[in-house]
Amino acid sequence: MKIRLQYDKKNNIRLLAALCFAAAMYFMAGIALWIIPVFGAAYYLLKSLDIELSPKLPWLWSVILIGGCSTVTMFMIQYVILEPDVFMRTSDEKLFLNVLCIAIFYLVIQLFTNNTGLTCIIAHISMLSFGFVDYFVYLFRQNEFTFSDIRSIGTGLSVAGNYQFGIHDRGAYAILGSILLIALIRKCHVSFRSRIGMSVVSVLLGAVMTMCVATNSMYVNTETWEQKGTYRNGYILNFVLGVRDSFVSAPDGYSADAVAELEKEYSGNGSSYSGDYGLTKKPTIIAIMNESFADLSVLGDLKTNEELTPFMDSMQENTVKGYALSSVFGAKTPNSEWEFMTGNSMAFLPSGSVVYQQYINNTPASIVTTLKDIGYTCVAMHPYYETGWSRNQVYPKLGFDETHFIDDFDQNNIIREYITDQEMYNKIIDRYESKASNENLFIMGITMQNHGGYTDTYSNFPEEIYKTGRSYTDVNQYLSLVHESDKAIQNLITYFEHVDDPVEIVFFGDHQPSLNSAFYEMMNGKGLSNLTMEELEDLYKVPFFIWTNYDSTEKTVDITSLDFLSTMALEQAGIALPAYNQFLADMMEEVPAINSRGYYSKSEGAFLHLDEAEGEEAEWIKNYNILQYNSMFDKKNRSDLFFPYYK
Repeated sequence: MKIRLQYDKKNNIRLLAALCFAAAMYFMAGIALWIIPVFGAAYYLLKSLDIELSPKLPWLWSVILIGGCSTVTMFMIQYVILEPDVFMRTSDEKLFLNVLCIAIFYLVIQLFTNNTGLTCIIAHISMLSFGFVDYFVYLFRQNEFTFSDIRSIGTGLSVAGNYQFGIHDRGAYAILGSILLIALIRKCHVSFRSRIGMSVVSVLLGAVMTMCVATNSMYVNTETWEQKGTYRNGYILNFVLGVRDSFVSAPDGYSADAVAELEKEYSGNGSSYSGDYGLTKKPTIIAIMNESFADLSVLGDLKTNEELTPFMDSMQENTVKGYALSSVFGAKTPNSEWEFMTGNSMAFLPSGSVVYQQYINNTPASIVTTLKDIGYTCVAMHPYYETGWSRNQVYPKLGFDETHFIDDFDQNNIIREYITDQEMYNKIIDRYESKASNENLFIMGITMQNHGGYTDTYSNFPEEIYKTGRSYTDVNQYLSLVHESDKAIQNLITYFEHVDDPVEIVFFGDHQPSLNSAFYEMMNGKGLSNLTMEELEDLYKVPFFIWTNYDSTEKTVDITSLDFLSTMALEQAGIALPAYNQFLADMMEEVPAINSRGYYSKSEGAFLHLDEAEGEEAEWIKNYNILQYNSMFDKKNRSDLFFPYYK
């Protein structure tokens, strides 16, 4: 290897061009002024270099170039996307896996070019451009660009003209750095005499790297909330994980014939208003999914200075109440939302996936479409930003006629930093009072008041409730929030007790909160690890009730799950069940509860993993999986009987 400086008059012109380009970045992106001369000098130096690599060692130079450029590419992508305060939060192991993912892409390009320098230039520009795509997408919607977005890229391009594109200083530094990198690469000439030998080695190296990525990311969850994917997993790895999760394989026993057999059992069912409970008109149906609302006493002996939820505890008349299994703990609210509305379960989807951002491309059959089919106006309310979990894109696909987000609420009514439950209930009452006399109304409300974390103190929130005995600051704040939620739901129900029209209110928590780890150890003696199935499922239990202001069934339910609640709500509203809900109603009799962790076995009187199911329970779970796969992934053979609303 020989390196020497070689004067070329053309480099003077190139230096001027480099300085002009850097100056343009100064005015466009606000880079530091001193960068301009430094960039010009570095570019001039690189263009003056003459590098001669030994032709006998092409693989050594290729490894150095591809390995080095892959690492630089990875860091530049992370640098462009992430703010400085989270740039260093990715673990070294995850960063290495990102480098491997990028190196695999480099090797694929190498197969076509047979020229390592050209490979590095093409691959680096392509991958960095991909990083900029994510940066711009995040600016527009506050969520990262994922594999599932490729399927709706036409929609994205159609609205791209409504946005102004701009570049920040980090993006400018990445571009300037890339220019210097390419200038260096162009001085390194590496090619192979035997294209076949190069191809074989590239394929083998790529295969080894792929296996390394696959084995080391097998249990890594795809992150889709804001920029968690980039700073937890690294953007490229997180994108690859999204590709992995997008391909859900058909369950054992799945076929069009298997679906047809189930159709035979449930043909003749249709959605209509049956007028049960002696009602003369369809009830207004209000569903409240309360953020992080849970009963922590399911974890162990919990004593507080005063009764925590006195109103909800007292509810008996015209009320079905009990506990439901959620599929998430501490986060990923929309999965609970989706389970409730569609009747589907996270039990059959990849761990860590978020349905709203990965699997909703068309209008799925749900309680929304069922009620729209019989004349309901469907309204969604969430007193937070519309881009959260892509709800502004998902709610129209679910079929909601109206959506209300943070700007539609009085933002003076807050506890801590979030709009109160009471403010959202006021909005629900306002919408009810403004409905037309012949309008049938379904409202899906997602609260925000109780969202974590719980460690800061707030002048606008005097905490009234605390755990007696050994106490924890975050637990006390959380308990005080739950107490406020109880007061607010009492006000909502008190209002609807006195209206003349029939009304049904469904209330449930989306998941338990994530609290001080020492609290869990104190409650169950173990903490959050090495738990039995029973102890594990305790972390996923949330309270629910279905209340009506008319005479209806009164019952306490020991255990169910969120995917069954909408079926129960339709029954309490006197609405005849569509075929899929009838299947779910029948399944509940044999398998009372199912979630991402397992199911409750009536025959064993215990929680089991899905693969431990036997006999009739196994058959119900298998058929449930078959129908869910049919609705979500088999467009060609989708059942018109079970899922007639999928458009």
